[in-house]
Order: sequence, then structure tokens, then C-alpha cells
Amino acid sequence: MSNEATKTPAKQGKLSKPFIWFHATSVNGGAMAIAATIASYFSLYVQETIGITAAQLSVILLICTLWDAINDPIMGVICDTVKPRWGRYRTWFTFTPIFLLVDMFLLFSNPGFIQGSPMKKCIYVCITYMFYGMIVTAYTMPQMAILPAMTLDDEERNDVVAKGAGVCALMFTIASTFSTQLVEIFGSYRNLMCFYAVFAIISFWGLYKTSEERYVMPKEKGEGGLKQLVYVFRHKEIWPVMVVWCLAAVSYGFMFTSSVYYAQYILAGQRVDFATMDEAAIGATIGGTISTYMGFISMGALISMVVLMPIFLKKFKTGYKAMIISQILTIICYVILYFTGRMNFMYCCILSFVATAVGSMVNALVNVLVNDTIDFIMLKEGKQLNGIISSVKGFAQKCGNTITNSGMLAILAICGFDAQLGPFGQSQTAVTGTNMVRFLVPALVSAAILVIMIFYPLKKYFPEIAEMKKKIAAEHEANGAE
Repeated sequence: MSNEATKTPAKQGKLSKPFIWFHATSVNGGAMAIAATIASYFSLYVQETIGITAAQLSVILLICTLWDAINDPIMGVICDTVKPRWGRYRTWFTFTPIFLLVDMFLLFSNPGFIQGSPMKKCIYVCITYMFYGMIVTAYTMPQMAILPAMTLDDEERNDVVAKGAGVCALMFTIASTFSTQLVEIFGSYRNLMCFYAVFAIISFWGLYKTSEERYVMPKEKGEGGLKQLVYVFRHKEIWPVMVVWCLAAVSYGFMFTSSVYYAQYILAGQRVDFATMDEAAIGATIGGTISTYMGFISMGALISMVVLMPIFLKKFKTGYKAMIISQILTIICYVILYFTGRMNFMYCCILSFVATAVGSMVNALVNVLVNDTIDFIMLKEGKQLNGIISSVKGFAQKCGNTITNSGMLAILAICGFDAQLGPFGQSQTAVTGTNMVRFLVPALVSAAILVIMIFYPLKKYFPEIAEMKKKIAAEHEANGAE
């Protein structure tokens, strides 16, 4: 093993507190607040503010997320092939968050030159949203790859993943629940998103400063380019894991994106009394319904990441076992809610909270599977492909995002949903479709994840992987002592 980023021998098994903090708050801090806002409110923002229809936005998101998925492996190849002066992975932390700030300014603008032209509006949103996806890829892949390059200890890795999940849940709680109020404070979505981006810049720069590439194997001559993907895809054990990465993104994405629609177009309608409420009271009821329901969802995610996920990992030791239990509980809650969620508002909020508390951790537990896969490929191929594997995970996740974004909007469009008709003008089929994308689709996705995790293909290699990591650690310590 060699250290490309520094000549100073690193102490094995000890991650600094600043590194853990900045790793947790980089992708999962300000950048995650942006992602949460986009996941929960962007589609409605674009339809209501810029004037793009659900069908048009469905096509835009399909194009952007497909390209986003395709460029992930390209980014992984670059990370594992190019050797910048400041580190194979660390270098990307210096400039990508600056691009994020610029794109947030553009993405949440409604410039005059696109007014009056549906085509210009679609092109503008498509370009700025596509760049957002590329920027996220450029900082997410290295951030995932740096952790296994810093430590070989599974407990340390799981601890960092769990802390990052906690920060992720906190930022999701803030962004999903209080975005309406925060927009009023900051004056616009654009100002709020730029504020989040500044926070991301600080965190990524801190991660660059506190990280080292301790366990980075030198590359053999002629070993570069997309052919490195062969080392991953030729193992049949990896394919089911990729499917789980994809489905986890679908599950998590539907959980939040569909919640806003469900609250506004189903729950709010049940709480409005046209006979006694004026227009202002109706608006306040709709806004209060969305905030209350999203508050329960966000708090469920916070409890899931901060409290339940560390307990699950400690109790069940491995990520795949924790996922099995969480998905069983999630399926039960969603099936009940699909049939009974509209019976009572508070009942729906409480059971949705429980469903989110047991289900949200899937989005973080898949990162444990990334570390399992990195170790598996090192065992089978003798090659370190942190960036490649992280990018394959990103590719699968973006495929899931494509299904979430375009799939949900497509289902709603087929069912006759039209945002311009408001919460009280939707047809019965549109209401049925909204209920379906909120609960039935995620339940089916969780069922598929459960089946794959029961037969998790990497678990039989765990003893061999443990022996391999002992040898690597011993070699690293011997080289450091020389």
C-alpha cells in the first residue's frame, strides 16, 4: 500500500474528530439540505413559479437523471485513475462546492429571457438541473471513496456512516419541514439555497484539510479507463447489491417527494371546511397541514438516523441484517397506511412517523454495503477501486432517482393530476394515484429489497475479508515503522 497524498505515516485505526465532523457535514450537511429541498419542493416550485407542467417536468427529470446516472462511472474512473497533486479523492473537495453555489443561484432563478416561451423554460430548467446532478456526482464519489482510504476498521467506518446519517436526517428535517418559513426569512428559494451552498463549501474545505489517503494502492501501468469497470461487473455477487442501491434510492425518494403531494392534495382537503373558512383560513390550513405532516416525516427520519440506525448496527452487527429488520417493519406500516391513512389526520401522521423511523435508515445502510463491496473487490481482484465502486453505487442510486422523479410524475400525469387545479380540483383517479405513490409503491420496493437482503451474496466472504484486512493493516504498520 502507498500514500499518494502525504509522506507522513498515519496512525492505524484512529480517525480524528475534525475528520469525522467534516465527513458527516460535507455531503450530508448544506449539500443535503439542498438535496432535501429539491426532493420535497422543487417539482412544485417549477410547476407553480416557472410554469412547467407535470408532464414536461417528467421528461426533463428523465433526461437529467439518466445522464446523471451515466456520468457516475466516468467520475469513478477519473477518481481512481487521475493523480492530482492534492490527492486522488481529496482534490475534488476544493472546487466542486463552489460550482454548487453558482448553480443554486441559477437553478432557482426565473430570468426574464425565458418568459412567454414554454420551450425556453424547459431548456433552462433542464440545463441548470443537469449541471446540479453533475456537481453532486463530482463531490459525492470522492467523499464516499475517502472513508475506506482512511480506515480499514469496520466499526470506525460504521460509526462515521452513522454520524453522517444523523446529520443527513437533521438537515432533511430542517429543509423538508421548515422550507416555507425559511424562504420567507431569506426572501426566496434562491437566497436560501445559496446559504446552504456556502455551508457546504466550509464543510468540504474542512474535509480536504483533515483527510488523508492512507490506504491507497499504486496503479499498475496500463490500468486505467472504463475497463476498470470490468473488475466490478464480472462478479455476479455485485449485481444484486447494485439493485439494492437503486431500490434504496427509490424507497427514500418516494418517502419524501410523495409526502408533499399527499399532504397538500389528500390530507389538506379533509381538513378544510368551505362553509366556515374564508380564503385566508383555507390557505393557512393547507400550509399547516403540509408543515405538520412533513414535520412528522422529517422527525421520523431524524430518529431513524440518529437513534435507531446506530442501535440496529450495534445489535445486528452488519448492514444487511439491519436492513432486513427495517424493511420488514416498513412494509407492515406502509400496507396499513395505504388502506387506512385517510381515515384520520393525526393517526396518519403518527403511523407515517413510525414508517419513516424504521424505513429512512435504508438510505444510509446502503453505504455500509459500499464498504462491503470495496473489500470484496480487493479480496477477489487485489485491486483498490474505491472511486469506481462508489461511482457504480452512484449510478445505481441515480437510476433510482430517475424512477422516483420521472416515475412518480408519470404516474400522477396518467392518473390526471394537474397542479394548476389546486388541492380541491383533482379527480378521484388523481387522488388514488397520489395515495398509491405515497404508500403502495414504497411498500413494493421495500419488499424487493427485503428479498435480496435475505440472500445477501457478499456475506459468505466476510471471514476471508477480515483476514485480508488484518494483513493489509500489518503491512501498513510495518511500512510506517521503516
